Amino acid sequence: MVASKVFRWLLQYEVSKAIIFYQLINLKNMKKVFLLLVAISISIATSAQTRWAVDPLHTFVSFSVRHMGISFVEGSFKKFDGTVVATKPDLTDARINFTVDVNSISTNVEQRDTHLKSDDFFNVATYPNMTFESLSFKKRKGNDYELTGKLTIRDVTREVTFKVTFGGTTKDPQGNTRAGFSAFTTINRLDYHIKYDPTGGGVGKDVTISLNLEFIQAK
Repeated sequence: MVASKVFRWLLQYEVSKAIIFYQLINLKNMKKVFLLLVAISISIATSAQTRWAVDPLHTFVSFSVRHMGISFVEGSFKKFDGTVVATKPDLTDARINFTVDVNSISTNVEQRDTHLKSDDFFNVATYPNMTFESLSFKKRKGNDYELTGKLTIRDVTREVTFKVTFGGTTKDPQGNTRAGFSAFTTINRLDYHIKYDPTGGGVGKDVTISLNLEFIQAK
């Protein structure tokens, strides 16, 4: 009787060990399969992405602001960097990042440029860069898009929307694929702590930002 009970106990113990061992093997295999699937998914996503870098020789970052209510002063930034990453051919899932070196501002008047770099305006010593990070890029009609993102000037980040026209793509003589865009928006400079002449009598409050952009697709 005792021997029979011991035998049954040993049998149950060995069966339990076998079941646990089998489950562990299956768990390890499941983990391997899961990791393999993750790796494949990442690989597919990465390979499907297209990356674009701004061409500084064919890109222009400009602005205009009303002067004394009767005319406009125009200027531009000469140094900047930007990238676009997308998976869809129409770029509606594009992630767009852009950085402007504020110290490169130019209105063709040195004295005015120096003033614009001071704390009355941009304070380039403390805030050397303006940045834009996209939140959405929506196709409206034809080649018209709306680009919404976070624009940071000085110590302020606010959401803005650009009206964008997609100029299309083409191949250059070197075989590079290029894409062209034009975009514009209007901001209130006071929203970004640029508070010189807060009445807007001499320097208008509204600033129109105009971009003519050309990007080169990474190979």
